[in-house]
Amino acid sequence: MMDSMDEKTTVGVTPWAGCVVVFLQSVSPSVNLLSIYKDPNGKFSVFKVLKLTLSDVIGYEGYEILKLHDADPALGVELKFTAMSPCRRFLESYACGLLRQALHQHSSRLLVRPEDVNIQMQLKAATHTLDHCLNDLECCLTYISTSQPVRLRDDEITQLEQALELSYACQTLRIKEVPNNCFLFQERVFGDRQLTPADQQRFAAHIGRDWKRVGRTLQKGCRALKGSAIDNLAYEYEREGLYEQAYQLLGRFIQSEGRNAKLGRIIGALEENKLTTIAEIMLDIKPRD
Repeated sequence: MMDSMDEKTTVGVTPWAGCVVVFLQSVSPSVNLLSIYKDPNGKFSVFKVLKLTLSDVIGYEGYEILKLHDADPALGVELKFTAMSPCRRFLESYACGLLRQALHQHSSRLLVRPEDVNIQMQLKAATHTLDHCLNDLECCLTYISTSQPVRLRDDEITQLEQALELSYACQTLRIKEVPNNCFLFQERVFGDRQLTPADQQRFAAHIGRDWKRVGRTLQKGCRALKGSAIDNLAYEYEREGLYEQAYQLLGRFIQSEGRNAKLGRIIGALEENKLTTIAEIMLDIKPRD
């Protein structure tokens, strides 16, 4: 409510706006984010990672990417905010680590192997390094609002935005064309099938502490997992450890759902919880070389 009041008061005088630049630098010796962006084959993927990351932590409105800078050895991402609320959400997500987490997840899915993702970040508004005052968001907002955009959106960004919209349109068409006995994962079609004991073992061996999160997602469509069922499983098999807890979760799901206990439902639950690496393991997708 306070955000809305501040924004309306400011807008009554002049529209709230400001600019900030996020500098991203990979510290992994095997990955150079700037080099990937400079490569024509990697440019679109880097841009898509940035867009997905920002939409996860801010939403879709009140900001835009103006330009991507070659700030060797870092990649500079210049953002323009046209409202205070999305800017505040951005700062909060940056300060608490959610932005870094989202960037890591999307980078490991679209760019490099998860173990190779290690990105340092720095935030600046004009000459002010905001990392030094993240405990005072009002101060950060003031610095950003005094850093006004000096350029329109770069033509290259416009082209990348158009390419991204086209890819989403094509993906929507592909989803409509997926047969009933198949499912879509990372823009690839996989044949759906009933879960097997091997699937159950593989899931239990790799899911770790995230088994509860997946269980909460599966319980939406599985009566046997509703209510306190997941907490009861955790308590009942606490001594046996995470493997057995995860194994029993999937066993309960398979027993309850019968023929409807399909691989596609597990992959969908993993995707919803951003556990794409586990989904790739379940589908036996080999990591990039």
